[in-house]
Amino acid sequence: MASEILNSESQKTQTQETKLRKIYVKANQPVTLKFEDVVYKTKTRKGESWFNKKASSEEMILKGVSGIVLPGELLAILGPSGSGKTTFVAALGGRLRESITSGSITYNGKLFSKQVKQNMGYVPQNDVFYPHLTVSETLVFTVLLRLPNCLSKEEKVSHGEAIMEELDLTRCKDTIMGGPSLRGVSGGEWKRVSTAQELLTNPSLLLVDEPTSGLDSTTAKRLVLVLCELAQSGRTIVMTIHQPSSKLFYMSQKVLLLSDGYSLYFGKGEHVIDYFSNIGCVPPLAMNPSDFLLDLANGISSGNPNEDTGAVKQALLSAFELNLGRQLKMALQDSMVQFQETSINNRDSQWCTTWWQQFTVLLARGFKERKHESFSVLRICQILAISLVSGLLWWESRFQNMQDQVSLLFFYTQFCGFYPMAHAIFTFPRDLGMLIKERSLCMYRLSSYFMAFNIVDLPMQLSLPGTFVTITYWMGGLKVNAVIFFHTLSVALLYILVAQGLGLAIGALIYNERAAATVGSTVMTLFVHANGFYVQDMPMIFGWIKKISPSYYCFKPLLGSQFNNCDTYPRGGPSVTCSLGSHPVIKHAGLDNQGLCAVALAVMLVVYRLIAYFALKIGIKNRDLLC
Repeated sequence: MASEILNSESQKTQTQETKLRKIYVKANQPVTLKFEDVVYKTKTRKGESWFNKKASSEEMILKGVSGIVLPGELLAILGPSGSGKTTFVAALGGRLRESITSGSITYNGKLFSKQVKQNMGYVPQNDVFYPHLTVSETLVFTVLLRLPNCLSKEEKVSHGEAIMEELDLTRCKDTIMGGPSLRGVSGGEWKRVSTAQELLTNPSLLLVDEPTSGLDSTTAKRLVLVLCELAQSGRTIVMTIHQPSSKLFYMSQKVLLLSDGYSLYFGKGEHVIDYFSNIGCVPPLAMNPSDFLLDLANGISSGNPNEDTGAVKQALLSAFELNLGRQLKMALQDSMVQFQETSINNRDSQWCTTWWQQFTVLLARGFKERKHESFSVLRICQILAISLVSGLLWWESRFQNMQDQVSLLFFYTQFCGFYPMAHAIFTFPRDLGMLIKERSLCMYRLSSYFMAFNIVDLPMQLSLPGTFVTITYWMGGLKVNAVIFFHTLSVALLYILVAQGLGLAIGALIYNERAAATVGSTVMTLFVHANGFYVQDMPMIFGWIKKISPSYYCFKPLLGSQFNNCDTYPRGGPSVTCSLGSHPVIKHAGLDNQGLCAVALAVMLVVYRLIAYFALKIGIKNRDLLC
């Protein structure tokens, strides 16, 4: 029946020869997937108590799962929710944070490695995308990064367009992906884009978790048909599927039925009904075979509401061990000869493209994605409103009120410190999922991403706070001199970049957004308080804070741009003046060593970004050990 359904579906599409095969890069070597007695345990948290804050226990998710999938076969993994389907596929794809407890998973007789990973595609159940990129942009940027340089840019783009057409994404190619708070493509289109990203590289082994969830029956059938065609061309396909239709069920060559982590059936899909009928489990009426299997996996073999589901599951498990377990072990042993004859294709390099190509593609993608957030109408209006209100508040300093002018310069250290840091601190925690996903696919080097990201963020980080400084400078009555103005602006812009680097470093060290925001605001508050405006006679125990405070090294040259030691200011009356050096704030901060402050800020600019880079590298490595 499976072959009849597949042949009938293929005949319908024969007039449109699959562009997938025409434009694919050369196929990698076939992969034979073998898993034997796979057991996986994970630690779960118990209820915390006053005496035991870290109480935990082990939970067994997979309990001795075995099987083999040959090139040209499609394995469908069925089972109710909580049966271990997603965990098992993650184990096959090397995506579990902890290694399997016992058993083995091999690919052409080899354990999981970078070479295996390069020849594998993995489509998760819940994928992540950049929300403001369209479907076409998402796939084009992916194909430019993931396909090798033996193809030209035009061939890569043409390849991406063929995948879009094959998965019926052409109609929504100009629709943005969207997100939780941004309307974009539908759930079904989201899933197809996720699948398309993996098909771009023509993998020999493709693992797909719930590919048909959220799809209508026609689209789901077309997607599974594409997977079948890939399998027919010599690829190994494994997919989990919750409740497929009869047509989708019979498209798969093999079926694995899981229940509470145990295998209840492994074999050809067309033999599954006969197998369960022979052990006494006959469908009560004509029904979808997948519905019948899910009932059995839930311990329901008849319509009796008082049925002992535990006893049914145990009986099915015993029948599997008795009837299929021995045959499966023999098949695994017989496959050893084939494993020795085939091997995973090794690439000469981990990366498909050069550093510069990765940098330029990431730079273009970053500008397209970030511009919607960086220069939103709300953010521009926010800056303009704060600038105008602040300028009006300091309007009186036009009458040479020195204290007001010093206060305005101090406010620069506050605004130009907190604003860029507050936006930068959320960058890595927010983008961590996407970064881990793309790095796990070896799409680009971390250094190329980091450099492109820093350049992409420059326009927003510099232009909006720079606008604030420009407006308030002329409205606040500071010195009307172009040279002095650009000196003040340059100091402020350098400080903005330092504050941004501090935010990136904190965000890379602390991936929890709320905790990172708390730490960032606390650190910046301490730095601002140490620059000498609030407290001039600081206790010695806190004196060291000033030495590492970027706010201090910014405030000092800002004062130096407006005042010098020869100036005087009124004190005690209009006719009484004092030397500027006796002003408490200026006396504490000082007007000397202006060049040293610039050097200190430049060093901090580099150091904070180096901390962010290496913290990000370590954090990603801990989450994906193979990249």
